[in-house]
Parts: sequence; C-alpha cells; structure tokens
Amino acid sequence: MDEINIQYAIESILFAVGEPVKASKLAAVLDAGIEEVKEAVKVLKYNYDTQQRGVMIIDIDEGYQMCSRPIYHAYIQEIIGEQRRQALSNAAMEALTIVAYKQPVTRGQIEFIRGVNSDGAINRLLDKDLIEEVGRLDAPGKPILYGTTINFLRCFGLNTTKDLPDIDFSELINEYEQLEINTDEIDKKTYNNDNSE
Repeated sequence: MDEINIQYAIESILFAVGEPVKASKLAAVLDAGIEEVKEAVKVLKYNYDTQQRGVMIIDIDEGYQMCSRPIYHAYIQEIIGEQRRQALSNAAMEALTIVAYKQPVTRGQIEFIRGVNSDGAINRLLDKDLIEEVGRLDAPGKPILYGTTINFLRCFGLNTTKDLPDIDFSELINEYEQLEINTDEIDKKTYNNDNSE
C-alpha cells in the first residue's frame, strides 16, 4: 500500500472509530510498519494544522485520535444542542489530582490526603469517566484501586500520565505510609489482647 493510501486509510479509521487507536494496531491492520504509520500520521497532522482544518489528530496512549479543533467547539455545541458541561468542583479536582499522581490509589488514601470524605468526588469522577477501577489492593478488605482513564488523557490533552507537570507529594505520601505502619501496630496489639483473654 503506498503512502497516500495509508494516509487516507488512517484518516478513515480514526474518523470512523472516534476513539484512540494504537499505532501498532494501525500498522497490523494496514500491513505496514509502525514507522510508516507514524510518518503518514505526521503528514496528516501537518496538513490539518497548516490548513487550519476543522479536525485534528492528537497523540494519546501510544496511538492517535481524530477530534475537532478546539476553536470550533462553541459552534459544534450550538449545532448539536449540548448544554455547557459543568466544571468539576474543587473537591473532585483535588481527588482527580491525587489519583493522577499517586495511581493506583485507594479511596482511603485519597481521603487521607484530602482530609475529608471523598465518596461524592470519587463517584463524580467515575460518572465522568475520568477515573476507573484498576484492581484491588492486596490488604485486608481488598480495597478498590483507582487510576485515570483514556478519557482523562483526552480531556487534559496528554499523551500519557508521564506528561503531567511535576508535583511533590512525597511529604503527604510519607505521612500516609507512617499512618499505615501505626495502624498495623494498633491492629496487632488489639489482636494479641483479644487472644490473651
């Protein structure tokens, strides 16, 4: 398949799928090398950008997604009749920041760092598809672990979470780890007292 056809095929796939597609998947489907796919996408992006087309291609999660150019967002909203999306509350933003930087993270860890109950904030982030369950912690009660989603990357214009700006959480994390150690010691003492009776 020549380069022009690869470009058009990639364009068609990204338009039809509407979700991120990994470069490796495009290469496999198009029977092309990954470098060939990357070069074709690079040309498409250049054409869209230099012509200020209504759509653009963004890098996301080791792949690509076609989306509308942000400057045309207001017109799209008006045509399709979407209501303006509500901004996240401060509580939800705090919880999201903690998940983004500390993931995978439990509800208890989020609440310790924030210092308040975070059920509402976590539920809102789950509803908005900004975080998701990514497993369970190997600890008593098997608490759910949360991590960010592909939608989170898309909303914040990130390719991976490694693109997040640096923030120093070490002091809070050290406090949390110390709290976990103290809690374990209290649990052991309680267990020993119960068994000695």
